[in-house]
Amino acid sequence: MKNYREFTDVEETYFRDHPDEIDDYINLIFEEYAQDSDTGALLSSLRVLSRVKGVTKIAEESGLSRKGVQKALSEKGNPALASVNAIMHAMGYRLSPQKLNA
Repeated sequence: MKNYREFTDVEETYFRDHPDEIDDYINLIFEEYAQDSDTGALLSSLRVLSRVKGVTKIAEESGLSRKGVQKALSEKGNPALASVNAIMHAMGYRLSPQKLNA
């Protein structure tokens, strides 16, 4: 039987090889979240990026434990806004409002 990689593994490898595309991806996942409110999908994508950027490094810079980062970004995670903000800052991004087109 063949051993197949999971999509998140493929995605992680891709962003390790193409770090210049992470900015556009961050914008895309937040745009999609704004449309469908799929928290699990958003957290899953952020989890992939946290592995690319280094979970230990993000934990140190965010003030969260490594386990805390992993738990916050788990598919069933329900992180506080402060945790998401700290993780985003540790990855080099910020949360900012954008006016909706009515």
